[in-house]
Amino acid sequence: MKKKIIIIIVICAAVVLGIFLYMSFRYQNTSSERLPDRYSQVIPQVHSMTDKDGDGIDDQADILQSALDYIAAKPKYKSKYYQTGYPDDGYGVCTDLVAFALKGAGYDLMTLVDEDIRADQESYNIEKPDKNIDFRRVRNLKVYLEHKAISLTTDLSEIEEWQGGDIVIFQDHIGIVSDRRNENGVPYVIHHNSSWQKKYEQDILEKREDLVGHYRISQ
Repeated sequence: MKKKIIIIIVICAAVVLGIFLYMSFRYQNTSSERLPDRYSQVIPQVHSMTDKDGDGIDDQADILQSALDYIAAKPKYKSKYYQTGYPDDGYGVCTDLVAFALKGAGYDLMTLVDEDIRADQESYNIEKPDKNIDFRRVRNLKVYLEHKAISLTTDLSEIEEWQGGDIVIFQDHIGIVSDRRNENGVPYVIHHNSSWQKKYEQDILEKREDLVGHYRISQ
């Protein structure tokens, strides 16, 4: 009887240890590995006529590549305030992925959002603007994009209208549309949602019911 109790204790301890090790591995270990493109037909990639930073790469392609460069650095998920505005310690949240993607294409969201807030504070419903954090809030980016970007369809059946480098907004979340697609032709989303996220690029557009906006920075 005593041996059985010891065996049970050992088994339980092993299970607990296994769970602990598994959870430790999963926590803040999001993979930057890309999903395969599963759509069999060819949808031409849209390219912008604008090259904001003058690097020879159009905005649409630049935003997409900058988003991929950002996740390649495997940022860890944490919400905190930065005196620098942009996170500078390898951490970030969903809005930071978008901010760095646009920054890589020549769009400084920290400054652009702050300028738009001060020009139309009522639309943002902000009593006291704070340049360091306002551009890192989804609700503010929604207003900014409504003001400054090209508003596009939220109908997922119009798959050709969804292009890599677009910005997609959910109720409390934001991401960059991928240039790769699932079997239905619906693109994946490059985003950063939590400390437990398996991959940065995920097939989520058809699974969420809180899609509220789809935008493109330039023609």
